[in-house]
This record gives sequence, structure tokens and C-alpha cells, in this order.
Amino acid sequence: MKLPSRKESLIMAGVLGLWLAVTALCVGFRPEHLWIGLLLAVLFLATGLTRRMVVALLPFIVFGISYDWMNIVHNYEVNPVDIEGIYNAEKSLFGIATSEGVLTPNEFFARHTSAVMDFLGGFFYLCWVPVPILFGLCLYFNRQEKAYLHFALVFLLVNLIGFAGYYIHPAAPPWYVARYGFDFILGTPGDTAGLGAFDQMTGLGIFNGLYGRNANVFAAVPSLHSAYTLVAFIYSLRSRTPGWMRAALGIITLGIWFTAVYTSHHYIIDVTLGICCALLGFIVFEQLLMRIPSFARFITRYAAYIAPR
Repeated sequence: MKLPSRKESLIMAGVLGLWLAVTALCVGFRPEHLWIGLLLAVLFLATGLTRRMVVALLPFIVFGISYDWMNIVHNYEVNPVDIEGIYNAEKSLFGIATSEGVLTPNEFFARHTSAVMDFLGGFFYLCWVPVPILFGLCLYFNRQEKAYLHFALVFLLVNLIGFAGYYIHPAAPPWYVARYGFDFILGTPGDTAGLGAFDQMTGLGIFNGLYGRNANVFAAVPSLHSAYTLVAFIYSLRSRTPGWMRAALGIITLGIWFTAVYTSHHYIIDVTLGICCALLGFIVFEQLLMRIPSFARFITRYAAYIAPR
């Protein structure tokens, strides 16, 4: 077993200590924070392979930490929440004329549900984070370290762009309007909305667990659900990826886009802006950052460090 160098150990200890300290002071310490910290420390110290894996997974780890740290300052404390404006814009752009008047696509689908779509929608939505991570691991363990690193860092960049969007323009999801109207209600609990049908159908209660405890429901713009598997699909085209995997990623991506609207978790506007986030992150990384020689050299060194031996 090759132990990490003194420098590596000090960096790891410092980063873990800083993360736990900031989290405890600003977010609130939970037992899982300690267990995650211990797991990362053990993996970092255990073997060269597990140490390289921890370093390779840093973009996803930073994504998780940054998501948790958004609880330090909620977006609705920074800017006013858009509730009625985005609803009216959706109706104006994508409204569907019916005997009841003009409905948003969310309202139309809420009146025209299907058990098949309820099930497929739940399946697609469960893929939003696990599938991109699994895709990244496939790249990594198939010795495509550089392709993996590009994908993982773009995934992180897209998240940071999306998180910035949450603060620049806090917005309520469609289900909020259907349930509460256009008034801002502080402390509104999360809601499974149309995904509750999947929970009832399967008896698993997965989405109730995911959304029922969501502390901030005013983060609908952009739809990062719509961005994640799109990033994976883009990099499946830029790497040595089997055709069936590319097809699966394409189908899942389209399925998530439809489900976001079908289940009233997002407007078409949100989905479109999520797609734009994915494309913007890709362009910024590949066409701007990678053209900076020092950054390109850093990526080369990073890929060499995490390469399986």
C-alpha cells in the first residue's frame, strides 16, 4: 500500500477540515457530513487506486457541497421570487387553447394524465443524477481519463451556472401556482407534484423523500434536470462510447425534458434555459478555458494523476 505524500495528506486534511467547519457553522452539522468525511479520508488513505478515484470524483463532490451550501443564503433572500410573471410568459409563449380557456402545457397535462406516462416519467426523472455519474465512471474505468475529466468539469460548471441562475432569478415551479396561486409564502414545503403518481403506483415513496423535505422550492429556473443527461449525451458523442449507450442517453434526455413539464415541476421556459445552461457550460469549457495554455496543461496533469495504474 502506497501512502499519500505529506503534501497530499495536508491538502486533504485542510480541505476536509474547511468543508466540515463551514458546513457546521453556516449550514448545520448533520451525521451524514461526518460519515462522508470519514469515507473520503479512508478512501484517500487506503490505496493508490482509491486515492485517484477520490481525486477523480472531486467535480461531483464539489457539486454536492455547493448544492448543500446554498442553504447558507437562500435565493429568495437575494432577489424577489418570480411567480406570476413566468406563468404568464409560459401561457403567452406555449399556451394551449381549450374549452376552459388558454392553459399552460403543465395545466393541460394535469388534466390529461396517463398511467404509462406516470410510470415512465418517474423512471426518467430518477435518472437525472445517477445516469450522468455512471456514464462518467464508465469513461473513467474504460481508461478515457481525459474525456471523463472534461465531462465531469463541464457537469460541475453547468451546475455553478445554474445555481447562479437560481439567485439571479428565483422562480416558482408550476405546481406552486396550481397549489398556492401567485402569493409568495415563506417556508413552503416541497411537493412531488405529478411525480407523486409514480410513488403511489410503485409504493416506493422515492420522490416524497426527495421533494417532501426540499427547503427551497423557488429554484425552478433554469431546470438543471434538463441539463445533466444532455451533458452526458454530448460527451458520449465526443468519446469512445457504444452506440446503445448514446441512444439510451438521448432517449433519457428527451424523457426528462418531457417529464419536467408533464409532472408540473418545470415550465417549458425552465427546460429551455436548462438546455442553454448545458450548452453554455460546454462552450465555455471547450472553446474558452481549454484554449488557455495554462488551463490546458492543468487538465493534462489532472488526467495523468487520476489515470488507473
